[in-house]
Formats: sequence, structure tokens, C-alpha cells
Amino acid sequence: MSSQSADPARPDDPKAVHAVSGPADLAGPVGPADPTDPLARERAHLSSSRTALRTMREDVESLDIRDVTANWVNAEALQHQISERIKALADLSDTPLFFGRLDYLHAPGAEQAEGAEGERFYIGRRHVHDAAGDPMVIDWRAPVSQPFYRASKRDPMDIGLRRRFGYTGGDLTAYEDEHLSDPAEAATTSKLLQQEIERPRVGPMRDIVATIQPEQDEIVRSGLAGTVCVQGGPGTGKTAVGLHRVAYLLYAFRERLARTGTLVIGPNRSFLHYIEQVLPALGELEVKQATVDDLVAHVEVRGTDDAAAAVVKGDARMAEVLRHAMRSHVTMPTEQVVVVRGSRRWRVPAYELEDIVRELLERDMRYGAAREALPQRIAHAVLVQMERSGEAPDDRVQDAVARNSAVKAAVKEIWPPVDPAKLVLRLLADADYLAVHADGVLTDDEQKTILWARPARSVKSAKWSAADAVLIDEATDLVQRTHSLGHVVLDEAQDLSPMQYRAVGRRCTTGSATVLGDLAQGTTPWATRSWEEALAHLGKGDAVVEELTAGFRVPTDVITYASRLLPHIAPGLAPVASVRENPGFFELRTITPGTGGDEGDDGNAQVVAACEELLRQEGSVGLIAADARVPALTEALSAAGIAHLDPGEETTPERRLTLVPASLAKGLEYDYVVLDEPRAVVDGEPDERTGLRRLYVALTRAVSGLIVTHAAGLPPQLA
Repeated sequence: MSSQSADPARPDDPKAVHAVSGPADLAGPVGPADPTDPLARERAHLSSSRTALRTMREDVESLDIRDVTANWVNAEALQHQISERIKALADLSDTPLFFGRLDYLHAPGAEQAEGAEGERFYIGRRHVHDAAGDPMVIDWRAPVSQPFYRASKRDPMDIGLRRRFGYTGGDLTAYEDEHLSDPAEAATTSKLLQQEIERPRVGPMRDIVATIQPEQDEIVRSGLAGTVCVQGGPGTGKTAVGLHRVAYLLYAFRERLARTGTLVIGPNRSFLHYIEQVLPALGELEVKQATVDDLVAHVEVRGTDDAAAAVVKGDARMAEVLRHAMRSHVTMPTEQVVVVRGSRRWRVPAYELEDIVRELLERDMRYGAAREALPQRIAHAVLVQMERSGEAPDDRVQDAVARNSAVKAAVKEIWPPVDPAKLVLRLLADADYLAVHADGVLTDDEQKTILWARPARSVKSAKWSAADAVLIDEATDLVQRTHSLGHVVLDEAQDLSPMQYRAVGRRCTTGSATVLGDLAQGTTPWATRSWEEALAHLGKGDAVVEELTAGFRVPTDVITYASRLLPHIAPGLAPVASVRENPGFFELRTITPGTGGDEGDDGNAQVVAACEELLRQEGSVGLIAADARVPALTEALSAAGIAHLDPGEETTPERRLTLVPASLAKGLEYDYVVLDEPRAVVDGEPDERTGLRRLYVALTRAVSGLIVTHAAGLPPQLA
């Protein structure tokens, strides 16, 4: 690496943004950099780095594995690894290869002796080295990169200069310096950092690798062993923090997580589609994504529950009901088992069989594991008798006894196989059966609430609900242990029921989790009341709870207005404090039906007009409305000749308007939002508190501006 040196002609304003008039052709060859022009030298380094990255990719593409694999299976596995490596080394033309530079005062890790020469590191999304193996760009996750996010005037972390770069597309067009070790330079807000935070949002969610804040970086770099829960209001970056934590863990613990696996769990498919490009942009291609419904898809979900039934089915007490029902299949033996081997008969009396069964029950093993252990325990009892009679049986004899027809018949009678779906079907369809196993656990009224009005005759014909599928997943785990992953990210966690938390927890019993959510945005009847309670259901009661309160997305006026709802939906929760310099805009607009010159004017044309106003601005536009209002607004948009997208579809310069049902708005963001009829959003939910939380979500989706249109009166909580 080159030694640390200051650029000549340091500007009078050390935090000024230095730019050029136009981008250079960084993909092609460049001439010698002007030694007096810092930006030209940085652009030359960018060009050289891209050339080095292309060489790295070509080296991998040229690998010949024909003589290094023993068989076709190994060849396929190695070829897959090579293909994934090639993808990870792609140079995305519109993504900056590096976004910052650190000039150390001393060599990192060395003694800070007087006169020691420091080093310069370019910080980017992936590691790039030259032909000699010397790094040209350092991965943002490397320890040497950490000061880029955490160094400050108070604690410079041995950094003399921190430089941020500005880009237009993939072209380096500006830089900004911060001399952390200079006491004469006052600490100020980075203009480039602010511009990056406030850049218009068009398309899917972007990574925030260039703008991670110190408090976010602490969460991102927390270790693999512990579970972290992040409470964050709208725009605090909790989703991005969770995704970047996955990327960091894959860097720091790659071999371990390659064996155990990682998973990102989101609330719905639209949300997963919105975030799906973040990890690939950071070079991580192997992380899977799913919803909770995907995890528990043991049966086809064709039915729905009313709120009351869903709340009871989602209650953690249902796990105890299922456990009682599962164990009820075990019956104590009343007859001996006689094993015939050759001319000898070996008898295991009923009382000894009962002792074996009771021991297995007391060990609280999973039903299937205990059922598999039972024939071996019976066979062991036979082998003890054989040894007493002078024989010397080995393990093969024990296995043969365990497979004996008499032993198999006894096991089937004592510990019969159980189908989890059939077990849940009987509980929900048979009032007497439910009453026996829910006695002392559920009240009579709760039992009546979850019983099916029309019992199904079979698993296939049953109209299972999403909550039923979670019960089947719990029962399945009672039979056989669920496979555990190394790390799970659970986003929008505040909307999960206790039973759903248990389903997710089963996927990380031997691993860790990152739990992301906002208690104020819980919009289900069973929404999380406290993170401590939720983490206990997840099986991670020792998790650390972190709170993010700095808002980087929602403008000040918008978040201030939305925060009027907090005392009613989440008392005691700290409101988000926007740190955006751009105040954006916020407008309440009363719609007056019948003023459009058309007798049939219902005011929807005025809502469409508000969308047209915002479409004249740069960036994405979201029209958010109560679900019941979506068909009418779809018709109004079509009548005006405005094409629109559905949630999760990628915006383009030609199609920038998305019509969003309020029920699907969570986790999404748009540069500009028109929120239609707040009262209708509230009234569309089963109770007022849930409706106000849904409204809070809808109010906080805007990045630059919000227009609230209403013909009906506003909810009084917004007064």
C-alpha cells in the first residue's frame, strides 16, 4: 500500500465537496493522472481497481478443473462454487467499486512509534487486489475498514484523513475530506453523506454500506454467538442494518455459516422482492429468503380465521395443548413381549416394558425419537437375559431383536406413529377431544372459538388457515426436531404471534438471530407487546435489545405529524428524530366531491391529480389507500391514463407510480406519497388501535414528501 500522504493544496473549507463538470470514461484506459488534481488521481485508482477486478474474474473463469476432481459429483460442486465466485466478482457499472478512503497515521496493528509511516486504504463493497496480491480496495467488513464508520474527532482511531466519494451512476465525480486528527478543524456534517441518504429512491431497496452510522455499525459487527433485537421506528434503517449484519457475519464466519446456512424472513413476498438486491450488491449470493408462511407450508392454506380464532391459535398455550394430545397416543403395556430366536423364547414382562416407557416419557424426548428408541430398549432388555444365560450377543443381535415382529407389534401398540396434520385436524374438529387435551389450558369459550363450524373429513379436504399451518409445524417438531440454521434475520417481527415466534425459533435453536421491528407498527390482533416476551417465545431470552431513534428516511415534518399517534399506539416509545437536512414537504389536502364539473365526481380525480403533481418530481411515487379503496382508485388512474405498479414490482423511469393497499405498505418506501383517506385506513381494521397503527405505517413511507388527501374527517388522534 502507498504510504499516507496529504494531497497538495488542501482547500480552505476541509469539508467542502470537490466536484468535476462531467464523468470520465472509467471503463476504458486512462492517461497519467495529474499530480496536482486529487480527483484525477482517485479516478485513475478507480480505473486501475476495475481493471484488477476484471483480471480477478478472468482468472477464475479460466480455471480448468478437469484434472483436479475425482468424480462427477465433486466436479459439479466445484463448478458451482466457481460460478458463484464469478458472479460475486461482477463489476456493476452503476455501483461504486469504492466509496471511501482512510489514511492511517500509523500502520494498523503496529506500535504507534513516533515517525512511523501510515497506510492508505480504499474502502468498498468487495476486496480487490492487483497482480502481486496487494489490496487495491478493502472490503467494508474488514477490521481495518471499521474506522470509516466509527472514527470521530473525539476518537480518531489513528485516522489522519477520511475521504468520502460522490458518484453519478458508477462515475466518480466528487470527494470530501475530513481531517480527524487536526484539532483546528471543527466537526461538521458530511454533505456527501447527507446527499447519499437523501438520494431519490427508484427501484428496489439499496444497500447503505456507504452511509452506515456508528450506532448502526455496532449492531452490524456484533458477533455470531449472540442474538440482537433492534427496535427502530420508521426510517431508522433497521432492515438495512439486519441485511448488512448478515453480510458481515458471512464475511467473519464464512466457513461456519456455509455449513449451517442463513435465512432472511420477511412479512410478505412484496417486501422480500423489494429487499432482494441488497445482499447480491454486497457480493453475497447464497442467503435464502422466505416468509413465515413458507416455513410452515406443510399443508395448502385455503381458509382464513376471524381475529378471535387467530389470536387463540397463535397463543403459546396451544403448544401445551398439542403436547398433551401428542403424548396421549402413548399407552402403557398390559402384556409381555415374547421374542423367539431359534429354539429359545425370551420374555420381557409388562412391568418391565412399563418402566421403559415411563423412562422415555420422563426424558421428554421428541415423540418420533422416543418411538425409534423404544424397540432398541426392548431389545436391550432381551440381550441382558441372553447374557445372564451365558450367551455373548453383540450389536447385530440387538438390532435383529429390535426388528423382530413381536417387538415391532408391541411398539406399534404402545407408541403408534402420529401424523401431525391429522392430530391438528382432530383437535380442531372434535370438541370432546379438544376438551380433554385443552383442559386447564384453554377456557371453554376459547375452545369453542377455534373449533371448526364444519369439520373436515380429511387433511386434504380441510380448509386450513395460516394459523393452522403454524400449529401443524409445532406438532411436526414434537415428532421430529426441526433443522436449525446458523443465523436467521427476522424482519417486521412485531406482527408475529407467539406460535409464529416459536416456529422461527425452531429454525435457529443452535444458531443466533437478528430480530428487527417496531412495536408502534404492530398491526395484527396478536401484535407483540414487548420484546422481552417475544424473545422468550423465540427461545432467545438472553438477546440484547438495541434501539435506533435517528431517522434517515422520513422528513422532519412528516415524522413529527405521524408521531402524534405514538401516545395512542405505543405509549412510552421514543419518537424518531429525523436527521435529514432536506425538510421535504407535507400537505393536508381536503377533497371536495362534486367539484370536478362532473355530477358523478367522487373526489378520486383529485387524488389522481395529486399523484400527477408528484410524478413531475424525480423519484418514485406511492399512492397508499385503505384496501377497500384500491379498486376505485385503480379505475380512476386508468381513466386518467396513468399506468401504475403493484407493491413489489420494480419502478422504472417510465413507470414510477405504485398503488399500495395499506395492508401491504409496511417495509416499503417511496420518494413521494399520496395517502388517501386516513379515516378509511383506520376503519379498515378490526379495532381502532390496530387501525391507528396501520395509519402510522402508511404516514411514514415517504422519503421526500407527503400529501394526505381526505374527504372524511381526520382521526381525532391526529389533531
